[in-house]
Amino acid sequence: MHNNNKRVAILGGLRIPFVKSFQQYSRTSNQEMLTATLQGMVDKYGLSGKLLGDVALGAVMQSSFEWNYSREVVLGTTLHPNTPAFNLQRACGTSLEAINLIALKISAGQIESGIGGGSDTNSDLPIMFQRKLAWKLIDINSAKSTAQRIARFLKIKPGDLKPSYPAIVEPRTALSMGQHTEKMVKTWKVGREEQDHLALQSHMKAVAAYRKGFYEDMVIPFKNATRDTIIREDTSMEKLARLHPAFDKSPAGTLTAGNSTVFTDGAAAVFLGNEGYATAHDYPVLAYFSDCEAAAVDFVHGAGLLMAPTLAVARLLKRNNLSLQDFDYYEIHEAFAGQVLCTLKAWEDDHYCKEQLGLEKALGPIDRSKMNVKGGSVALGHPFGATGARLVATMAKLLHQKGKGKGLISVCTAGGMGVAAIIEK
Repeated sequence: MHNNNKRVAILGGLRIPFVKSFQQYSRTSNQEMLTATLQGMVDKYGLSGKLLGDVALGAVMQSSFEWNYSREVVLGTTLHPNTPAFNLQRACGTSLEAINLIALKISAGQIESGIGGGSDTNSDLPIMFQRKLAWKLIDINSAKSTAQRIARFLKIKPGDLKPSYPAIVEPRTALSMGQHTEKMVKTWKVGREEQDHLALQSHMKAVAAYRKGFYEDMVIPFKNATRDTIIREDTSMEKLARLHPAFDKSPAGTLTAGNSTVFTDGAAAVFLGNEGYATAHDYPVLAYFSDCEAAAVDFVHGAGLLMAPTLAVARLLKRNNLSLQDFDYYEIHEAFAGQVLCTLKAWEDDHYCKEQLGLEKALGPIDRSKMNVKGGSVALGHPFGATGARLVATMAKLLHQKGKGKGLISVCTAGGMGVAAIIEK
């Protein structure tokens, strides 16, 4: 494969508001949300009628009716209709992986420009019938005669008609992400107050970011939403403390609706190009997408489900000859406040870093004042396939405003995986 090793410029990021599921975006598909997001990007960056190299989009809660929705999204915008597109999915790391694949194509010289992003909705769930009903319907459809069709139809039982809802649990363990995180916080001795404090900070930082206008040019109105709707300006440690545990209902449970992400609908995307493309089209370079790493852990046999980012970050730092403290900003996805705190403790733990990450010593602490400085997923929301693009867009703008520096992005995902990336100015 020819590789030109071109630098990959982040030229912009855009999203629709992230909203609590089953509210403003009820009966709204992934395709509709992403089409609005991409058209907003087309309008903002003057891309109408323009041919891009490629578009990569993804979602976790995806309907089989939207089997080619990335291409359909492109055709639903005023981008040049010859712009290709493809779907992908890596759980909560989906849009970060989409951006990574577009970046790799640009770096290799295969394309000059592209868009990576993603979306998710719980308000338009792909509800299915039981597989045994599907099989019986297939048999009916393939019948050779009316008599055979009737005979096969009569084999359908009332129980076959029960709908099958997608469950957000790990198939290998039958436990939800929250239940797995409860195990993690007990292992790492992360308490309820510590989790609530991180959640409170997430909301307060998001409130401050909106007051200062940080998100004004990054979030476009969609349907009845003009800004993220999950942020709570009036929350407090006292209010958070009154919430009951959501996953471990015993007195030992510490994860609540207040220190965990809620089901969220939304979409986000990032516009990338090489430096020549940026110059030719007069696009300011916000930052550069420098490197990306994916990792996985064996959570089925005891590893923490959401601890894979510790491994991804360790590999990323080694490859780039960096320390954990070499960054101006950290965007660490807050699936749960407890999960973030477990990750931070693991990086500071000599034994974990030696035994699990293969390092000589602990990576050490980070300056938490540099972490999620414009709010995190607990406050802003977490549409599974969109969060990575939100993080990249936020980090690129932070570094652009600063004028220099490095940013580290870390995303935990279902299936015991994690994706991490380095952004530079």
